[in-house]
Amino acid sequence: MRIYIIDDDITVIKMLENIIEDNDLGTVCGYSLKANECTSEIAALSPDIVLVDLLMPEKDGITVVNELNKINSNMKYIMISQVSSKNLVGKAYSAGIDFFINKPINIIEVKKVIENVTEKIKFKLTLEKIKDLFIYDRDNENMNPSQNLSYLKVKKIKLVLNKLGMSGEKGAKDIIDICQFLIENNKNIFEIGINEICSILSSNSKNMEQRIRRAISKGLTNLAYLGIEDYMNEIFITYANSLYNFEEVKSEMDYIRGKKNSSGKVNIKKFIDGLMINVE
Repeated sequence: MRIYIIDDDITVIKMLENIIEDNDLGTVCGYSLKANECTSEIAALSPDIVLVDLLMPEKDGITVVNELNKINSNMKYIMISQVSSKNLVGKAYSAGIDFFINKPINIIEVKKVIENVTEKIKFKLTLEKIKDLFIYDRDNENMNPSQNLSYLKVKKIKLVLNKLGMSGEKGAKDIIDICQFLIENNKNIFEIGINEICSILSSNSKNMEQRIRRAISKGLTNLAYLGIEDYMNEIFITYANSLYNFEEVKSEMDYIRGKKNSSGKVNIKKFIDGLMINVE
């Protein structure tokens, strides 16, 4: 991630720069001590994340964010502040601030906040890569009806995994292989154990199961971020209860917000069963 910092205190800037680079959170591509002179530089650099102080002499951070949003709506903003005014905080969120970092600067908080924003950016990029699902591909017009049905179901499964930002995970292919096996053998996941099906499909069933669990956990995290950003999002509403236990999705959301010490748990059988139901 490319990060730009705006603060009228050079000590704060250098402290943040050290934290970011020492913890591999990204690269500081620039900084400014003057809020009224940085807009054009930020527009030219086009960073992924802008850390901006709320209260500065020439111009407050909310005004800066409003100006930058007119230039580039894809940047994410983290507000640096020691202000507890609900009115100012509300205005900051309305302007497009994603998270706050409180002063005095705390390494753990900075690390967690930047990691959270980075995850949101990655998830958004994944969603943008999703293509429309075509019912038929020209290359597959000669398939017989049974092959065509199997192909279409697998393609729908891939689309769901894409929507959840899971397609880049190693375990995604394993999930697809399991679903294809179930489709071709006309079985459901509750008729055959996860260990048994992994043993059939892989010479190392434990590794396969671990990859699947990690991929499903990644999907849970992405879904939780989506719910935090927009609780009424169609993807969140559709999959939060059909592929996961909703209570675990809520636990993951609370974990991301820092309200819980443990993340949500996943159930492989429920996830795969939910996938199969979704493609019927």
